Amino acid sequence: MDKNLEDEQFTGVIKFMPPLYKQRYEFVKDLVRKYKPKRVADLGCADCTLLWMLKFCSCIEVLAGLDICATVMKEKMHRLTPLPADYLDPSERSLTVTLHQGSVAHKDSCMLGFDLVTCIELIEHLQEAEVEKFPEVVFGFMAPSMVVISTPNAEFNTLLPGVTIFRHPDHKFEWDRAQFQSWAQDTAKRYDYSVEFTGVGNPPAGMEDVGFCTQIGVFVKKYPQTREPVKCEKPNEAAYKTVFKAVYPSLKDEKYLQNAVVSEVMFRAEIIKQSLLDHLMSEYEDYNDDPTERKVKLQCSVNCFSEDFETLAVEKSMEPFVSGNVVYIPLRKLFSFPKVKQLCGTFENFCRLITGKVTLNSDHSAVMLNIENEDEES
Repeated sequence: MDKNLEDEQFTGVIKFMPPLYKQRYEFVKDLVRKYKPKRVADLGCADCTLLWMLKFCSCIEVLAGLDICATVMKEKMHRLTPLPADYLDPSERSLTVTLHQGSVAHKDSCMLGFDLVTCIELIEHLQEAEVEKFPEVVFGFMAPSMVVISTPNAEFNTLLPGVTIFRHPDHKFEWDRAQFQSWAQDTAKRYDYSVEFTGVGNPPAGMEDVGFCTQIGVFVKKYPQTREPVKCEKPNEAAYKTVFKAVYPSLKDEKYLQNAVVSEVMFRAEIIKQSLLDHLMSEYEDYNDDPTERKVKLQCSVNCFSEDFETLAVEKSMEPFVSGNVVYIPLRKLFSFPKVKQLCGTFENFCRLITGKVTLNSDHSAVMLNIENEDEES
């Protein structure tokens, strides 16, 4: 809601490029790129835009959003659902995205264990009683390694047309820089955090004394967590209601890993088979024989190629073989491809993943592909 109002008010007077809300989200993304947190929670996530942007950060494995209004989340939460491409080409990392309805003034154990908690343009929407509980919930109970809080800078309001106090009708208050920094420093001291201040939305030239349009506090926990996480006062009564959950396909899941390996193996095997058949056919291009004769010559070539099949298998264990109407492609050959090796790690794991999913020869040393119809297709 804030971003639409801001864009309207800045038109023709102050134009932020990129728009101010994007600058706030990019600030968070830059922190994620730098510190690489695995678990991130966005309090006051609203339309889930920040969560949607963060889901593309490869370091993040758990994303959670919290907002008091379920309706706003539900309007856009479909963007957090895995796409068909996510199933066709699963990521190496796992990713779970969950949305909760609830107040930041309440504690729920589902918000424990996060590395980064963001509160972007949230605190100014809270009632006085909620602001009083906010530090204990976020810094005392959740106790993440890092907290990012952004809020409007009231001193900047003098530059906005038609604005005297509040930029948005739902704002309960707006702090100037001294007020925000005083609150942040007291909070940081109480819960053993350090805090640094910055912002986004530069003022026009010559008006730098008003500060950034959005002021930001970055809180970092001073000491590592040495005790068990604080438990919710009522662990059997969840304060938040889960309204959405998505678990993305991942190569850490055996099912998706196996599908990816088999798909890559069959892709490589078909290429090898076609290359081998093309080579055999090319040996007879000078004869200009008809298709029937060519079929006979191909069969002759195949039989000649496999006269001493067992000896050839031993001497050239990395090379494909032809016997009758079957191409044999050694597993060692297929495992030599970088992507297959990257997916499986070891040859033993490779054999385990494809067994029962592809056709193998009797001693399970090669993939078998039938070529009975190849000459007709050619």
